[in-house]
Amino acid sequence: MDMLEVMIVEDEPLIAGLFTDIMEEMGHHVCAVESTEAGAVAAALKWQPQLMIVDAGLSRGSGIVAVQTILQTGFVPHIFVSGDRLPSSKLDPRAVVLQKPFRDSDLAAAIDCALGGRPSPPTEDR
Repeated sequence: MDMLEVMIVEDEPLIAGLFTDIMEEMGHHVCAVESTEAGAVAAALKWQPQLMIVDAGLSRGSGIVAVQTILQTGFVPHIFVSGDRLPSSKLDPRAVVLQKPFRDSDLAAAIDCALGGRPSPPTEDR
């Protein structure tokens, strides 16, 4: 897999740092780490990431709404990471959902799925 420009949208600094470390260990470059809906939208326009890893629930705004806004300017592969059920009606059909907790290998598989533009495997809790 080639190096990707990755944007992380996560409002918990420890988790954002963990994702940054994992992405760099996988050989990718983290172009932006944002903690708010507005920050994510602005950073996506500025950096034009090739992949987004997004926490669905942010303390300031919504990761889901941020992605909906970003996708209005063109599709960007994205992975929602959440410990909660996500309303599939609000997600792009190409969205990949990764449930917490997960292993690095689960994240790698989710990245492959997102880059292929295929939806994540159906689950009852999605």
